[in-house]
Amino acid sequence: MARHLITSALPYINGIKHLGNMVGSMLPADVYSRYMRQRGHDVLYICATDEHGTPAELAAKDAGQSVDAFCAEQHDAQKAIYEGFGLAFDHFGRSSSQQNVELTQHFARKLHENGFIEERAIRQVYSKADERFLPDRYIVGTCPHCGYDKARGDQCENCTRVLDPTDLIDARSAISGSSDLEVRETKHLFLLQSKLQGEVEKFIDETGEEWPTLASSIARKWLTEGLHDRAITRDLDWGVPVPADVWPDLAAEGKVFYVWFDAPIEYIGSTKEWADAAPDGEVRDWKSWWYEADDVRYTEFMAKDNVPFHSVMFPATQLGTREPWKKVDFLKAFNWLNYYGGKFSTSQRRGIFTDAALELLPADYWRYFLIANAPESDDTSFTWELFSSSVNKDLADTLGNFVNRVLSFSRKRFGDEVPAGAEPGEAEAKLGEEIARLLAEYEEHMDALQFRKAAAALRALWSAGNSYLEEKAPWLEIKTDKDAAALTLRTAMNLIHLYSVVSEPFIPASAKAMRGAFALADDTALWVTADEAKALASVPAGTPFTVPPVLFAKITEDDLAAYKERFGGEE
Repeated sequence: MARHLITSALPYINGIKHLGNMVGSMLPADVYSRYMRQRGHDVLYICATDEHGTPAELAAKDAGQSVDAFCAEQHDAQKAIYEGFGLAFDHFGRSSSQQNVELTQHFARKLHENGFIEERAIRQVYSKADERFLPDRYIVGTCPHCGYDKARGDQCENCTRVLDPTDLIDARSAISGSSDLEVRETKHLFLLQSKLQGEVEKFIDETGEEWPTLASSIARKWLTEGLHDRAITRDLDWGVPVPADVWPDLAAEGKVFYVWFDAPIEYIGSTKEWADAAPDGEVRDWKSWWYEADDVRYTEFMAKDNVPFHSVMFPATQLGTREPWKKVDFLKAFNWLNYYGGKFSTSQRRGIFTDAALELLPADYWRYFLIANAPESDDTSFTWELFSSSVNKDLADTLGNFVNRVLSFSRKRFGDEVPAGAEPGEAEAKLGEEIARLLAEYEEHMDALQFRKAAAALRALWSAGNSYLEEKAPWLEIKTDKDAAALTLRTAMNLIHLYSVVSEPFIPASAKAMRGAFALADDTALWVTADEAKALASVPAGTPFTVPPVLFAKITEDDLAAYKERFGGEE
């Protein structure tokens, strides 16, 4: 059985992330990780904060802190929020870790030894007002492609085109705002991607066919346009230092590696952090997940703007080392989640941010809605109307109400144990067949990483229970046939337990509450086989149970009005 290595794009350190960031990487990776663990696979889910680069320095400056203090504080703040969302990372590291410094420098040395790094003199923007060279993100201006007036010197946030600082129109310093800029000569290291184009094309040809169209098309577009040699060092005070044993002059000048060079290597670095943090007596072999890891299937999750770097630049870096580093097998890419037709934006504080989301409502409300509306095939738009409708209809009415009315009615009529009553009949056999069919459909979509389809299948599983309950009507049965009513309720209770297992990847806290309603010796969320699902007999008669608190409170019209007032709700 393959081991499954799962990574999600590293959230950047400059502030709390918005819901679009959550649904585009970390949340679907968590849902998939939880599902694969339930199916019995050996899973390692790795993530980290991405802490180097210009925005970290600028954000620290705005906060009046040193960069290292700012990053440490922000890492802890982000980690707490992700724990609040129930993200079950095996390790959540930091790209500024010593492990990543050592690995990044190792990669650079190997690339240099193999002739894929070259020192070049280039002309770079210098700010007279700031008395320093300006790295790409220290320069802002108008994008020459789409006219967006807040484009950065490395990439336009609006159209996602990769830029050089000299491409910008009306360029100015992001530090001082000065437009008194000039171009001067300096030296930097370049990764010779052009020499690796053929190898990257071969990798994409062999691997990319399995990827979603969004991911493979972006990778092939870059390859069609041709891979260009790219500067991988910057003039910054914060970053992985250029090793002095190889490039003494550049090291003396304080050059550091470009954030997009060291950030993907942090997937490996964070895995080594995980291994180094093992409790006494436990040995973790980080290298077996990344080096000569033929038994590992590696899945990456990210939004579409991250795809070029992960599908082309990082594989090129790995290939150029001439070492057997594990490369991605499946790249799951997402489109944008918009907010009422406009983009979520960390820099512009537009949309709902993860800390505010958790203040409003429990994590499971957000987890379910975001995955059920994941922007897989195209961009999707968050509206409070859609969110409240999804919560009220799917979570409160279809699932929560089913759990509450079954357990409450059974306790009222039969006491605090699962009732015995009649043996299963034709209706239960029909239900079992339907549940097994829907479970197979759910598994098929989860295995294929089709999250919206998986959510629809999960919703159909919940609906099947309501249909069965309406058909059997135990509140009427009990008037004429108490044993028949007991059978209906016992079957429905088994459905609740089944839901607690299959819903766990989506709504883990609520799933745990459902499982906890039954006093079973084994309270784990191990997956259910088709035969077990069909039998609906995992909770036998006589099992003590309790009625949990209401799983999902409905969002009222007053709530909706308050949310729109606070966050905005117009196009």
